[in-house]
Amino acid sequence: MNRPFKPARRRAIVVGAALFAASLLPMSPAFAQTAHKPKVALVMKSLANEFFLTMETGAKDYQKQNPDKFDLITNGIKDETDTANQIRIVEQMIVSKVDALVIAPADSKALVPVLKKAVDAGIIVVNIDNKLDTDVLKSKDLNIPFVGPDNAKGAQKVGDYLAKHLKSGDNVAIIEGVSTTTNAQQRTAGFKTSMAAGGMKVVSLQSGDWEIDKGNAVASQILNANPDVKALLCGNDNMAIGAVSAVRAAGKAGKIQVVGYDDISAIKPMLADGRVLATADQYAAKQAVFGIDTALKALSEHKKQSELSGVVETPVDLVTK
Repeated sequence: MNRPFKPARRRAIVVGAALFAASLLPMSPAFAQTAHKPKVALVMKSLANEFFLTMETGAKDYQKQNPDKFDLITNGIKDETDTANQIRIVEQMIVSKVDALVIAPADSKALVPVLKKAVDAGIIVVNIDNKLDTDVLKSKDLNIPFVGPDNAKGAQKVGDYLAKHLKSGDNVAIIEGVSTTTNAQQRTAGFKTSMAAGGMKVVSLQSGDWEIDKGNAVASQILNANPDVKALLCGNDNMAIGAVSAVRAAGKAGKIQVVGYDDISAIKPMLADGRVLATADQYAAKQAVFGIDTALKALSEHKKQSELSGVVETPVDLVTK
């Protein structure tokens, strides 16, 4: 004899059937987006440069502190001028379908076309450290926000401090980073502004490609050609380290001032003993984090690339003994 269902049992079966049916349906877009953890790629310049190793460490530490917030992929190139390989890395990130790309471009112009491919693929792109060329971005109808310091302002702080240790009419030289990069150009502009204000004369401007050995070679050439130079203004600390060696080899230690930019740990002993007069701290460990946060905010707010703000200025401070 069949027993009639009790009301409670009937309700349980109906609810169970409804839940089973719902499990067969696709997730709603809103639920799918909250369940998705963004994959962020950080693409840097040379990992032989302590500045970018510090940047990478800062980004990795940030991800470890926020493991549920995003996944992180980090990449770098072998040296500061290996633009072709950096382009290949970006192409790999596009194929990997990352959600966001935070990049310190090796070249301000050459990276723009491949970054447009990334944007066209639906990837949020954020520019850090070295600003992409404004005119090239406009030619591609591309909006990529820059998150980083005012390099000219930072270099001018260093140059103004140096000027107090020189006198009007002194000859100085500038060792620039990779000349096609915006941050190298801006730092040179900042150095020139401060030297002009102090009455100093820039007698030589050469590129040291951001590297110790090239900085050393260029500084040696400058000192040979201009024996009366009183200071070497270097676009980063790596080149300043090379310049210090050149000054010592020329027998002019203590007679020529050297300044840098970046405040890497290797420069600190030289600041302490006076081999380097000053540098600028642009907070490498935090810079990538600022860029990652900008990208994550855009993703969480479902913003399009074209809707992102143009510049997010980060701090840069003078560092002396």
